[in-house]
Amino acid sequence: MTENATSAPQSDAPIFNIEKLYVKDMSLEIPNAPAIFLQRENPQIDLQLQTKAGQLEEGVYEVEVTVTVTAKVAEKEQTMFLIEAKQAGIFQVRNMPAEEMEGILAVMCPNILYPYLREVVSDVAVRGGFAPVLLNPINFEAIYQQQKQQAQAQAEGAAVKH
Repeated sequence: MTENATSAPQSDAPIFNIEKLYVKDMSLEIPNAPAIFLQRENPQIDLQLQTKAGQLEEGVYEVEVTVTVTAKVAEKEQTMFLIEAKQAGIFQVRNMPAEEMEGILAVMCPNILYPYLREVVSDVAVRGGFAPVLLNPINFEAIYQQQKQQAQAQAEGAAVKH
């Protein structure tokens, strides 16, 4: 009897699994409470976004997406609130080509984490007594490509100087 090649587990097949999704850090600051709640003006929202990836063990990575949302009342330059939230995930990524790993960790994983982060930020704003903060979708692919182009331009600029 011959063994069917498709029934044998393939040890070199690409693997991508979400092991765990979690809120790693979250804070809400309302430095001008309670007076700030009397403001009727819509705040100006400033958004800072950052991603980070690190290897925990062979084939297992932690990816973090951090957002800082600052809402200020424009006429008085008063901070209405400041929310910082860090959504993280543990991902198992094995048997992927090395040239694809960076994109997986910089694009694919943040795309999975970001909807959870959006929900956390909105929920924290509401629990703080404010209207929900609805973060716009982010194109992590475009950010990744832009960062690669900047790194390449810096490398070329450094090579010209030497």
